This record gives sequence, C-alpha cells and structure tokens, in this order.
Amino acid sequence: MAIEQQGTGVGVAGSVVSMTARAADRLKEIIAKQDRADLALRVYVTPGGCSGFSYGMTFAEGKEDDDTLVEQDGVRIVVDPMSLMYIKGSEIDFVDALMGGGFALRNPNAVSSCGCGQSFRTADQAGTAKACAH
Repeated sequence: MAIEQQGTGVGVAGSVVSMTARAADRLKEIIAKQDRADLALRVYVTPGGCSGFSYGMTFAEGKEDDDTLVEQDGVRIVVDPMSLMYIKGSEIDFVDALMGGGFALRNPNAVSSCGCGQSFRTADQAGTAKACAH
C-alpha cells in the first residue's frame, strides 16, 4: 500500500485506512462501469447519527490540498483531516447480505455503534449510544 501524506502527519503504512481485497475488487468494478479512472473513494465522518458520528462514502474526482490519499490495489481513497481523526486505522470491506450488501467500515476507534452500522461513538465522547432512528 502506498500512502501519500498531505498535511496530516501520518506516516506509517496501514495507519490511515485500508481495504480488503473484496472491497478493492468491488470498487474497481464500480469505477470501471463509470468509465472514470480519475475517481477516488472519499471516506468521511459527520457529526450526528444514532451514536454521535456517522460514516459516509462517496466518489470524488480528486482530492483537496489537505486530504490524505491512500492507494491500495489500484484504488484511491481520500480522507479529510477531521474525518481522519476518527477513522484512522479503519478497514473498508464489502459485505454481501441477504437484504442488500454494501461497503462497511471496521473502525478500531469506535467503542459503540448503532445497529444500522453507519453510526458510532468514540471513547472520548460522553453519554451512551442511542437506538437507531431510521
């Protein structure tokens, strides 16, 4: 895995974010169908959600100056500095499920999460996790 650092101070391979081979293969398929080799997967965190923060993923045409860029298995991942604080060390996987699958983030920084799998709480947050509200 090659890591390009942009103002984050992260320098150890594997310490930013990684993905399983299954996730990389699925992302390559999606990007190929879009016929857009310039696309990267943007992984981000937003305040809110059932447990305090929510994960998000989208495709980005490029990266911002302060983003961290991770390249793995021919796929590029970009993460902004604020999100990096919460997902550093996480792994992206692609999960097949009977009722629909998708990309999932395994986050070692989350001490609790919601049943929906999109919301989490870190150790330095006060309070308890709330039930999923869909």
